Amino acid sequence: MNALLLLALLFIPLSCERPCRSFCLEGADEFVIDSYKIRQGKLAILEMEGTELAELPCEALDEYQDTIAEDDILNIAIYHPKRKDLMDSMSYINQTIGFRVYQGRIDIPDIPPVEVAGLTLDQARLTLQQVYRQQIEDIEVFISYKDRLARKVELTGMVSTPYIPVDGKLRLYEVLALAHVPNTANFFKSYVVRDCVQMPVDLHKLMQEGDMSQNIVMRGGDKVYIANIEDARAMVMGEVAHPTPIPLPHGYVSLREALVMAGGIPYTGNRNCIQVIRGSILNPKVYVLSWEHIVSLPNDSLLIMPGDTVYVSAKPITEWNRFISQLFPSFTGLQTGVGTYRAFVPL
Repeated sequence: MNALLLLALLFIPLSCERPCRSFCLEGADEFVIDSYKIRQGKLAILEMEGTELAELPCEALDEYQDTIAEDDILNIAIYHPKRKDLMDSMSYINQTIGFRVYQGRIDIPDIPPVEVAGLTLDQARLTLQQVYRQQIEDIEVFISYKDRLARKVELTGMVSTPYIPVDGKLRLYEVLALAHVPNTANFFKSYVVRDCVQMPVDLHKLMQEGDMSQNIVMRGGDKVYIANIEDARAMVMGEVAHPTPIPLPHGYVSLREALVMAGGIPYTGNRNCIQVIRGSILNPKVYVLSWEHIVSLPNDSLLIMPGDTVYVSAKPITEWNRFISQLFPSFTGLQTGVGTYRAFVPL
């Protein structure tokens, strides 16, 4: 039995330090430096995770001249005091199917097909009005979009509107307003894709901080994904009252808040050995902090980000007591077995 106890003592951790092999231990200073990077926002956090996005091109914020494209559906209205029949016909078509652009042209009553692809709405209006006035004097033409196939933004995730047409002036903030994004959306994990490439846009800064440098002009074919609040989380484990995942809707939270959300550290926890594990499981970065760091340093200088695991170690005496409690039933069973053996087998 003494040999078993000696073996157990060899495995009881005497401190929080461990040798640097597949990972290295960092202290509070490095954690504070990395927390400063986290406060810079989504792009800095993605860079820390190993994902770098190209800089946002200047022209992404510029409005552009929108033109009519193939398969656009137009509303075309006319006014003439003596042609109520024509006005009613145009109104009926607008209310039912609209005027679809096919092979670059539209077919409308009383005039031959008119080429409109590549024209702005105002240019198309003037062209149609000129063609009509060759037959009907003083007629007025009005034109707008009814629907667009290619020139629209596609939205997925936590939205109630799947498509929103663009016009060369519509910006990201307006798209999100029209999409009726719920309050529980996770803007940190949300993103915009253009030409199959993620745009370097921080939706959290735009929607929560009002940073208009993120308010890009949307283009046809853009895709916007609005994430759920559960899509960005950290984990608090070990000697805490309630080990639990922590949602990070803003991209980060202070280490102090995370421990509070997990119910705090009970008397069994080692307050000198609070570890934050960051990065891939094959090559993690491990920071070791103490309770003194947490209570003395500002909240925004100790931040955890999505994917982090906070692990609070147990006190050595706690580990020892658990070992004894696990060992005792086995030892009792062994003693009972030896007693039974001696009762039936004479020595």
